[in-house]
Amino acid sequence: MRRRILQSTLLVVTITALVLGVPLAITTWQLVDDFTRAELTSRLEQVAARLDTAPTDTAPTDTAPTDTGAIEFAVPAGGRLVIAQSGRPVRVIGSDVGADPVSETLPLGPGGMLTLEEPRSIMRSQQVQVTLIVLLLVVASVGAGAVVATVTARRLAEPLRDVADRAARLGAGDFRPAPLRHGIPELDRVSDVLDTSAGALAELVQRERDLVGDVSHQLRSRMTALQLRLDELAAHPDPGTRREALAALEQAERLSAVLDELLEAARVARAAGAELQDLREGLTAVADEWRPALKAAGRAFKVRVPDGLLARVTPARIREAVGALVDNAIQHGGGTVTLSARAAANSLLIEVSDAGAGVPAELVPHVFDRGVSVGPSTGLGLALARALVEADGGRLELSRARPAMFTIFLPTARADDVVGVPRPAHGPR
Repeated sequence: MRRRILQSTLLVVTITALVLGVPLAITTWQLVDDFTRAELTSRLEQVAARLDTAPTDTAPTDTAPTDTGAIEFAVPAGGRLVIAQSGRPVRVIGSDVGADPVSETLPLGPGGMLTLEEPRSIMRSQQVQVTLIVLLLVVASVGAGAVVATVTARRLAEPLRDVADRAARLGAGDFRPAPLRHGIPELDRVSDVLDTSAGALAELVQRERDLVGDVSHQLRSRMTALQLRLDELAAHPDPGTRREALAALEQAERLSAVLDELLEAARVARAAGAELQDLREGLTAVADEWRPALKAAGRAFKVRVPDGLLARVTPARIREAVGALVDNAIQHGGGTVTLSARAAANSLLIEVSDAGAGVPAELVPHVFDRGVSVGPSTGLGLALARALVEADGGRLELSRARPAMFTIFLPTARADDVVGVPRPAHGPR
C-alpha cells in the first residue's frame, strides 16, 4: 500500500509539474525576449529625446562631446546604434553585433531612423538562465512532493498495517485492547471499535466457557447421584425391579460416556490451533510487544527463557494469556517485571512476577474471578488468561501473593510431537 500511495502521489505531482512547468518555461522564454526588446525601445527613446534637444544649426561633425557621451551611454554593452538623419551622414556608435542580432528601430524626424542592435547571444544567455531557474523550481517541487508522498505513505501505511494486524489477532483469539493510537481520527475510530469488539468477544467467550464448565459440573453431579440411586435399586430383592434398575444403570453409564465424549470433543475443538512451539521464541515476541509500555512507565523488564522448551500450545492464546499477566503487573504491580520459563516434572512453567506490594490477602481466593480488581480495570484479564490457558490443557495459578507471581503450568510436548522436529546439525569434531 505504501508503494501505491507513493506512486500515485508522485504521478500527480509530476503531471502537475509538467503541466505547469512547461508552459511556464515557454512563457518565461518569451518574456525575456519581450523585456529585451522593450529595453532597446526605451534606450532608443532616450537617444531620440537627446537628439531632439541638440542644436539644429551645427554641422554634421560639430556635435558636442557631451551629447555624444550621453548617446553612447544609452547603447548597451556589446550593442550598436545606427543614427540616420535627413541631410546628415549615417552615424554608427558601438561595435559589430554579428549576424541575426536583436534590433529595434524608431523614427527620428522627417526621413530619419534610429536602429539599436544587440547580439542575440546575450538574450539567449538570459533566456537559458531564467529557464533553468524555472526547471530547478519544477524539480524542487517534484522533490518536495516525493518527500511529502513518502511521509504521507508511511503515516498512512503503518497505522493501516497495525489495524490489520490487530484485526488478525482478534480473529486468532487475542482479545487484548491495543492502547496505541495514530493521530488519524478515522483509523483511531477503527481501533476504538476493534477494542470494543475485543472486549465484547472476550466476555462472550468467557461466558461460554463458564457455561460449559457449569453445565458439565452439574450434569456430572446429577449423573453421579442418579447412578448411586440406580446402584441401590439394582440390589432390590424384586427381580423385575432389579432388572429395570440394571438397564437404567447401563443407559446412565452410556449417557455419562457420551457426555465425556462431547466435553472432550469441545476441548479438542478449542485446541484445534495448538502447535508445537519453542517457548523462547513465543515469549520473546511477547516481551518485545510489552517492553515499550514498561519503558514508558520507567520500569525494567527481564526475560529469562532458556532454549529447548517445547510445548504444544495455541500461539495466540498463550500470547494473550502471558500478555494479560504482564499487563496486570504493569497496572497493579511495581518495580521490575520478570518473565521466565523453566522445565519441571511433567510440565513447563511460565512465571510472571514483579516487585510490587502484591495481591491483598482478601483478594487472593478471588483473584481469578470476573469483575474482581483492586483498581479501575474491568477485572476480566486474569479470568480470561486462566480460561485461555485451560483451553490448551494447562492451568494458571497465583503461586505467590506478595510480591505477586503468577505461574502457567503447561504440559510438555508428547513424544509424537517431537518426532520429526529437525535436530541441529553438528559438524565433525
